[in-house]
Amino acid sequence: MPRTASLLAAVLLAGVVAGPSALPAAATPPDRAPAHLAAQHRNPALAAAIAGLPGADATAALVRVGGDEGVWRGSSGVHDLRTGRPADPGARFRAGSVTKVFTAAVALQLASEGRLDLDRSARSYLPELIPASYGGVTVRQLLNHTHGIPAPDFPGTTVEEVYAHRFRVHDAEDMVRSATSKKPEFAPGEKQHYLNIGYTIAGLLIERVTGDSYEHQVARRVLKPLGLRDTYFPGTNPRIIGPHNHGYQTMRLDDGTVGLRDVSVWGATDAWAAGDIISTTADLERFTSALFQGRVVHGPLLEELFTLPEVTDFRSGKPAAYSVGLSMKVLGGREVWGKTGGRWGYNAAIASTRDGSRTLVYSVNSTDAKGQDMNKVAENIMVAVYGRP
Repeated sequence: MPRTASLLAAVLLAGVVAGPSALPAAATPPDRAPAHLAAQHRNPALAAAIAGLPGADATAALVRVGGDEGVWRGSSGVHDLRTGRPADPGARFRAGSVTKVFTAAVALQLASEGRLDLDRSARSYLPELIPASYGGVTVRQLLNHTHGIPAPDFPGTTVEEVYAHRFRVHDAEDMVRSATSKKPEFAPGEKQHYLNIGYTIAGLLIERVTGDSYEHQVARRVLKPLGLRDTYFPGTNPRIIGPHNHGYQTMRLDDGTVGLRDVSVWGATDAWAAGDIISTTADLERFTSALFQGRVVHGPLLEELFTLPEVTDFRSGKPAAYSVGLSMKVLGGREVWGKTGGRWGYNAAIASTRDGSRTLVYSVNSTDAKGQDMNKVAENIMVAVYGRP
C-alpha cells in the first residue's frame, strides 16, 4: 500500500482532530516563580526544573503531574524566540517515539481479538515484503525490539544534511525493504536493540490485518474513545496544525556561524508508526492514565506492556529496558514505566508508576532533541517527579 499520500484527511473524517482546548494558566505569585511560569500547586523542585527558560538546553517546557500523590501543572519559556511571548501551556507538539505506545496498544487490542498473533512470524502476514532471511521474527519481537532488523538507510549524517532533506517523503514499505536488505544484527530474540523499524513494520501489520489505514485504526480504537481531540497524525504535512510553541535546533547556519534554527516545520514520514504523532500534555496525560488503568489494553495482554524480555542490550550489554511499547527505569527506588520521544526541536515523555499513583507528561522544546544524552531540562523534570536512578 503506498504511503506517500497524506492520511490526515482520514483522521479528520474520524472526528478526532479539533483545535486545541484553551488551558488557562493558574495564577502564580510573581515572587514565587520565574517569568512565564504557571503552576496550580507549588512544587519547588519542579518549578526549579523548568525555570530560566529560554536557555542553552531548551526554549520552553510544559509539564503535567497527576495521580493519587498530587497534581501539578507548569509551563515556562517562550512561544517563539522572535516575539518572546510566554509559552502556550495547551500547545500541540511532536511527541516522537511516544507514538510507539499507541502503536503497541492497537497491536495488543488486535491480539486480544485474535486478529494478530504475537508469536506468529511477521513474514506470515507480509510475505511479499519481509524476506525469508527474517522469517523467524515474530510480532512480539518487533514490538519489544528483539527482532535483529537493522535500521534503514536515510540521506544525511549531520544535522545540517538531515535538515536539507526535511521535506523528503519516506514510504514505509521502502524503509522496510532498505532495512531487510541488510544482514541481521543478531538472531531474533537473542538481544535487544531499540530502533524504529520494528514499529514501522507493526504499522504495516495493523493495516494488513484490518484492511484499514494505521492512522484510522489508532483514531478509532484510542483517540476517539478517550476523547483525545488534540492528538493527530500529520501524514505528509510538515507543519503542526493549531497552536504550538516553536522548536529550535542548534546547527550551522547559512552564514557559517553556529546558532539556533527554527525547525518547527519538518516532515516526519521517516518515523510514521514509530514516531510521528502530534499531541498535547493534557491528551497524553489522559492516555497515560487510561493505559495504566487497563482501559486501553484489557486483560492478560496488558502485562505485555510491563514485561521486559530476558536478554541484554545489543550495544551496552545491560539488561533489556524495553517492553512492548514502554520502557522501565528505577527512579527514587521504584519502577517507573513510560516512553520518551524526540523529534527535531521537541522532546516529550509519558511516565507512571505501575499503580498509577504518580504520572508525568512533559514537552520540552530542546535545542538538541536528537542528542546522545538526555536533555538537561527533561532530566531535571524526571528527577524532580520521581527521584534519581
